[in-house]
Amino acid sequence: MAVRTLGWLAVLALVAGVATAFGYAPREVVQGNVQRIMYLHVPAVLTAYLAFGLVFLGSVGYLLTRRPGWDRLALAAAEPGVIFTGITIASGSIWGKPTWGTWWTWDARLTSTAVLFLVYVGYLLLRGMIDEPDRRARAAAVVGILGTANIPIVHFSVKWWRALHQPATILGPEPSPIAAPIALTLVVNWLAFTLLLLYLVAKRTEIARLEDLHAG
Repeated sequence: MAVRTLGWLAVLALVAGVATAFGYAPREVVQGNVQRIMYLHVPAVLTAYLAFGLVFLGSVGYLLTRRPGWDRLALAAAEPGVIFTGITIASGSIWGKPTWGTWWTWDARLTSTAVLFLVYVGYLLLRGMIDEPDRRARAAAVVGILGTANIPIVHFSVKWWRALHQPATILGPEPSPIAAPIALTLVVNWLAFTLLLLYLVAKRTEIARLEDLHAG
């Protein structure tokens, strides 16, 4: 019941996010309507950070306790984390074409994000290659923990290196000043994506638990 309620809250929040992105947030003066993709791009990457943070938590928890529930949490968070990172890369490319004149450039932010995506795709592939549950969980936990080391590199790359990508809009050492309607729209969409992530993690954790029971 709680998971279903969380799912409906996520749906309502996503609808509110779309409404604010297209009906409340103003048209950006310089970039025009293409800037509205920011309301997908920024919440997606922040939600990916949260997902991989949960992978880290589940991985550490498993190595310390050997309880399968922690491993299920790591798996359940890794899958949507990869999806949200893919959305980040795809939406960034769509945004980059009209603003930078190219779909892709080997910018520090873009490159480190691509590495993050590949690390966690590799994490999921690794899980599929090992049959023995404890050995699979231990190997995946190591990758899950090491993979999170790339998150600060992704987030602060625009500060540490000369980059084409704009500075961090929020959660940065020197956040870019943004108008209140734009900030509110970002927060609404970020909340929607976070609720969606929590719903997906809850559902996937339950599926993983049933899979473990069936396998046992």
